[in-house]
Amino acid sequence: MPEAADFMQPSDPDDDKAGTSLMNLSAIIGRIEEAVDTETTSIRTDTRFDIKASNARKSRYLYELNKAISSLRGAVLGEEQRAGIMRLRDKLAHNEAVIRAHLSAVSEVAALMQDAIQRAEADGTYSADEFGREASPA
Repeated sequence: MPEAADFMQPSDPDDDKAGTSLMNLSAIIGRIEEAVDTETTSIRTDTRFDIKASNARKSRYLYELNKAISSLRGAVLGEEQRAGIMRLRDKLAHNEAVIRAHLSAVSEVAALMQDAIQRAEADGTYSADEFGREASPA
């Protein structure tokens, strides 16, 4: 059975700081995962989703993540942190694919709208299509 004196010995402050930093890292990774999951789902389902605010939130969390990692000062990551980083990497890759698809769709819609506006504004008076042949170069 441990002696009372064993519990009274001061702990190593560096071990306490590393443990706290690892817990902070896990919490930050969790917040980033939540933000990325929300963004990924909302881009697909909520037409009024504020992607600018979501991007600002992710940037703030990235700043926190960088600070947490720099505070580790060579501490060895635990299994929980490594697993969290791997999960986050996969979620970010999926999030990127969803954002790329969203931007592609927005670009296609914008191109269709631009074409429709140009056709509506043109009265056809001088268009090559009205004469049944291509316009000659100027």
